[in-house]
Amino acid sequence: MWGVLGRKPRASEAAGKALYAAAVEQARRPVFYTGLGVADSANGRFELYSLHVILLLRRLKAGGPAAGETAQALFDVYISELDQALREQGVGDLSMAKTMRKLGEAFYGRVRSYDEAFDALPDVQPLRLLLLRTLGEEGGDADGLTRYASLALDRLAAEGDAALLQGEAVWPEVRP
Repeated sequence: MWGVLGRKPRASEAAGKALYAAAVEQARRPVFYTGLGVADSANGRFELYSLHVILLLRRLKAGGPAAGETAQALFDVYISELDQALREQGVGDLSMAKTMRKLGEAFYGRVRSYDEAFDALPDVQPLRLLLLRTLGEEGGDADGLTRYASLALDRLAAEGDAALLQGEAVWPEVRP
């Protein structure tokens, strides 16, 4: 629509979309579900997508104003995709606001919890317990998930701002 009106998307919007796509692609890797025990359910996928988006938001928060714009664009895409997924599952207009509010509260709760767990590193126990509670609800591999999340945090921290502002994120290999 914006192209018809002559408005070009901002670089941060394009980067936000690309980072969201990278987060989704990573979260869809079968090894999370088959090797690390993440529940292959709507809730399990929500938690795994959210983890990857939170990792990216945390990294972008450490950057400057351009990174802040990209973080906002990433969050906007995340919310838009949640809305679309819920509509595809049959959530109607009358209950959409309530459902999105609940998911928003859950997401912001996760952001706070992950920030606290990441801030506690190198003590991995808070992160391990959080991942077990959110992703390993059916006896998942909490140690493997903790290793992965710690590696992803480190990998993103080492990545330059320029790559992220171009919508590029490099994730670690997922190992059970």
